[in-house]
Amino acid sequence: MTRYSTKEAVKKLGISLTSMNRYIAAKKIPLPPITEEANINARLWTEEDIEKVRVILPKIANGRKTRYQKLRAKQKAQTKSPVPRKKKK
Repeated sequence: MTRYSTKEAVKKLGISLTSMNRYIAAKKIPLPPITEEANINARLWTEEDIEKVRVILPKIANGRKTRYQKLRAKQKAQTKSPVPRKKKK
């Protein structure tokens, strides 16, 4: 069974290491268990772990585009027709 480092897993997934770390911190992506190899504790990704993340990635709402789409929809819902103002003499 082949195991990959996080950097290698990121390359296979086609995302940046920064994005992966953000998803991990936000607990949007499940982490593989810590394994010990040559007295080093590391998280090694298997093909199954990478495939799980590949399935989850399209479901993650992230980034500026999603955030601003929600904001625009909220603003549209709150907008009302303008009230005509009285002219000052």
